[in-house]
Amino acid sequence: MNRCAALAAAAAFAAVPLAAPAQSAPPKLTQLAPPPAAASGASGSIDPEAATRAYLARQTPAEKARSDSYFEGGYWLDLWGFFWAVAAYLVLLHTGASARMRDFAERLTRFRALQVGAYWVQFLVAVAVMTLPLTVYRDYVREHAYGLSNLTLGAWFGELGKGLAISIVLGAVAMMILYAVVRGLPRTWWVWGAVATVVFGAFYALIVPVAIVPIFNNPKRLTDQRVVAPILSLARANGIRAHDVWEVDASKQTKRISAYVTGLFGTERITLNDNLLARASLPEIQAVMGHEMGHYVLNHIHKALLEFGVVIVVGFALLKTLFERLHARVPRWQVRGIDDVAGLPLAALLITAYLTLLTPVLNSIVRVQEYEADLYGLNASAQPDGFAQVALKLGEYRKLAPGPIEEWAFYDHPSGRTRIYTAMRWKAEHPETWSAPAEARRPPSQ
Repeated sequence: MNRCAALAAAAAFAAVPLAAPAQSAPPKLTQLAPPPAAASGASGSIDPEAATRAYLARQTPAEKARSDSYFEGGYWLDLWGFFWAVAAYLVLLHTGASARMRDFAERLTRFRALQVGAYWVQFLVAVAVMTLPLTVYRDYVREHAYGLSNLTLGAWFGELGKGLAISIVLGAVAMMILYAVVRGLPRTWWVWGAVATVVFGAFYALIVPVAIVPIFNNPKRLTDQRVVAPILSLARANGIRAHDVWEVDASKQTKRISAYVTGLFGTERITLNDNLLARASLPEIQAVMGHEMGHYVLNHIHKALLEFGVVIVVGFALLKTLFERLHARVPRWQVRGIDDVAGLPLAALLITAYLTLLTPVLNSIVRVQEYEADLYGLNASAQPDGFAQVALKLGEYRKLAPGPIEEWAFYDHPSGRTRIYTAMRWKAEHPETWSAPAEARRPPSQ
């Protein structure tokens, strides 16, 4: 199911966001040397602008063209994904398929909640099938074309099936609750429905580390003390009570590097993927983990739930008004009202359009948190060059240097250029970090 469909289905009536590997390569103990003289100003101090340009110059023209092409192509895929999802919802409405699915659910059981669940399964499978061609192209064909996926076609379909099964189970529960709210509170459902959605989002964040990630990967405790000891020390220094660092075998799926500190109410885990372990130096890993710990210490999960809760309240209020005006004007849809599950495609269409129009706002909410975590991570890890070098690695599939409007509208993380400049600015203000250990300044051995 594409992102538009998933967001719309969960919010229509809800942060839903890394392989057994061969033995992970031990982390490299060295890293690329910081940029040379180009980074220095006339007085001998670090010039953040010059240092940023020196780092960006490490990306070859061919690498830049490939990264820009991949990232910019994603804009068009998002747009086509929106139109494709809207078309799928209209097909379900105009052909009467949605009404027939509702009627079938009503014949299966007399219980309204179970009717909603039965309809949800049909709806989700129908949308998944109708959007499958674009999903295959976007998530399998294109990822292989750019060398980012390690999955065979069979394994990819297996992952898709797992995701669909999770969406069926969790989505059915969410839809049952939301439609019960709509039926029980016909005038104020849009407020209480948003509250229920935020609560469900918190529940999802709670179970992700312990229930969702293991379905796709094999998390294990990391035992290499060269990596574990400094990460746990960093965690303790920043008030995070952690006793283990976890590794997830993402290399069976992707070549991307990643890490996270996630969970709620005791399920928190510090996790990094095996691609990061294999490709990054220890200073780079520390920089990444400082950033991820920043999300946790700054309570970004809680803040995001509240901020997106406001977005959902407004969206549900608009949905209530527009749904009531539209469904009665098209009798062929056979939708009885807002509490009729046959109207879910219309609700999903309206929410999808709302979220798409709100893309710059949603991206800005996330990007601000990411920038805050960047600053926190630099202060916590004191690894500006490690942070800049990770930004270059992410630049393999994220456009490094967008225009200001492009970054505001389409980036849910700061651009690579912004992140490198942030790191170099921090470095300029902390000259004591220039005297890094010799092993961290040497280029990696060949």
